[in-house]
Amino acid sequence: MTQLCAITLDDSGLPAPTPEIEQERKVAIYDLLEANSFVLPAREDRQTPEGPYKLDLSIKERRLVFSMSTQADETAGEFHLSLSPFRQVVKDYFQICESYFDAVKTLPPSKIETIDMARRGIHNEGARVLRERLDGKAEVDTDTARRLFTLICVLHFGG
Repeated sequence: MTQLCAITLDDSGLPAPTPEIEQERKVAIYDLLEANSFVLPAREDRQTPEGPYKLDLSIKERRLVFSMSTQADETAGEFHLSLSPFRQVVKDYFQICESYFDAVKTLPPSKIETIDMARRGIHNEGARVLRERLDGKAEVDTDTARRLFTLICVLHFGG
């Protein structure tokens, strides 16, 4: 199984994240490195180096950039995705996260659980959109897509 072995986020030029966003980022990267599935499909026009891969995620010219290399730092591929399909789901995700962070401070567990269920639903929608956008470029499982979506949100927060 091919997977990611290192992940970096290029957030240069972006505002500093809030403590909550920074925590989300750290957890997502940790969880991704613990377990993920990331396969670069074979291409007719060129050979695809075998993984595991190092992934550098960034936003350049209003596009999400996935840049992959092998453990030996051999270029494995790069692709750019439009941010447009992510805008609404990222906005919804930040709104529900803000509600969740506020709820944790003041509301009873039953209300927090309801908000958390909604948060997970939006997170799943973001992962679904990501998997659609990655079609033909990279194959990821649902958990990997969920964690990558979190990282997209972190980058989006600054962008």
